[in-house]
Amino acid sequence: MKNVEKYWILILIIFGLSMFIKPIVCSLIVGLLATYFGIESIYFLKSIQKNGIEYTGNIIKYESDSDGHKTPLIEFTTPSGEYVKEQPYIYASSDLSIIRTYKKFVDQPVSILYDPVDPKKFVITSEKEFNYMVLFIVLLAGLFFVGLFFSVILGYIKFN
Repeated sequence: MKNVEKYWILILIIFGLSMFIKPIVCSLIVGLLATYFGIESIYFLKSIQKNGIEYTGNIIKYESDSDGHKTPLIEFTTPSGEYVKEQPYIYASSDLSIIRTYKKFVDQPVSILYDPVDPKKFVITSEKEFNYMVLFIVLLAGLFFVGLFFSVILGYIKFN
């Protein structure tokens, strides 16, 4: 995902110009980004499943984003002595987390899988299925928008 991060400004400029020149290009941009994010994230989950180190972290607190979705802040110290205090690298939050309280989970141990090369990249073991489901939906949405772009360009769908 680092490959895309350095191009965000260029992507936003092209997206903004496309809204006025050829709006359907926005569909392609959104579709390609969602597809890339989905594939890259699924690849990471598969890789960490295969090569990750299972360990136990401690949930310090839950942090809310601007929409109110909560993500746990977890701390742990690797066997080599590296201290990590981060949010999971991939964590899918649902709308239920907006209204749900997580007080009973704070200061509780949680099983994690971390990347031995970069321990800051970790996932919660029990969230595996939900993460895959959400990423699969993101991947399908990305492919839908790419398909929509090509359907319009090839004339199968007409917009007035």
